[in-house]
Amino acid sequence: MRRLLAGILMLVLSTVSAVASESDGLILHRSIQNFPEAMLALQTSIGEHGYTVSRVQRVDIGLTKSGYKTDKYRIVFFGKSSEIRAVKQSQPQLIPYLPLKVVIFSENNETLLVASNMTQFSELVNNEYTKTLLQRWNNDIQSIFSEIK
Repeated sequence: MRRLLAGILMLVLSTVSAVASESDGLILHRSIQNFPEAMLALQTSIGEHGYTVSRVQRVDIGLTKSGYKTDKYRIVFFGKSSEIRAVKQSQPQLIPYLPLKVVIFSENNETLLVASNMTQFSELVNNEYTKTLLQRWNNDIQSIFSEIK
């Protein structure tokens, strides 16, 4: 089941990395909070950082239908609409990676949060403004994760 979840994470986050570490394209955070508390903390922190949660998608329905026992697996989509719109217009090659996403799921007695390291996409862009924006997004994701204890 863990491999299936990792595969889904990789697909959802649109990365080519096979290991969940920042140097490989993913940011991973473990929290001892239970899933509902971590989910609330995540959405609150996203808002406090000036972003808007645009959608929360359940992934567990498909897993349950496949016979896996999980009911705590979500993807939280968020961003600042003006920034997302500007990047989509000026750098259309980044569209598959937008809006920003965090995968949150429960495993044993922990809640895990995973997001793409946005700086990995800097090599795809041709202007400093977007590279700086990607770095800020990455810093904000790390800050959001650090607030979820």
